[in-house]
Amino acid sequence: MARKVFVEVTAKFDTEGNLTPLSIRWEDGTIFPIDRVLDRRRAASLKAGGQGIRYTIRINGHQTYLFYEEPRWFVEGKEG
Repeated sequence: MARKVFVEVTAKFDTEGNLTPLSIRWEDGTIFPIDRVLDRRRAASLKAGGQGIRYTIRINGHQTYLFYEEPRWFVEGKEG
């Protein structure tokens, strides 16, 4: 099973109350701008456990999932 990697996220709320992530800060402090949010839905993390709002995002041409499990954000990290 993968592990939850909690990350710092810069996000915005629009006037309709929609939450959109803009960038993530990885464990080592590297900031990755999110190129595009491809999908947003309530879903479970099948690899790391937990559930919340799952964002399908693209960073540097790579597609991955970002989860908002109130009040924290996480990505699925490799077991280390």
